[in-house]
Amino acid sequence: MSTKEVNGDHQEGPPWQIVGKFPTFEEADLKREEVSEDAEIQVKIHYQGKPRSRYFAVKTRPDPTIALEEALNIRRAEKKRRKAKLNKKRRKK
Repeated sequence: MSTKEVNGDHQEGPPWQIVGKFPTFEEADLKREEVSEDAEIQVKIHYQGKPRSRYFAVKTRPDPTIALEEALNIRRAEKKRRKAKLNKKRRKK
């Protein structure tokens, strides 16, 4: 499959936070298992660092679908608040 065949747009999710840095994959995997018990969090192990000092980083972030719903709820609440404030001003006159 070439890149020309891909039609989907890439959407950014919430940023990843580093939970821990480990010298071996086995240690990082144990930490990943600990953290992945929560269903609302995504967990990954990422091999990173400078060429002479590599390590395995365990990263987490909230599930993008849940974060999207929360963002929509915040927007809706803000819109309701603005609308109520505008209606209150209109009634005074």
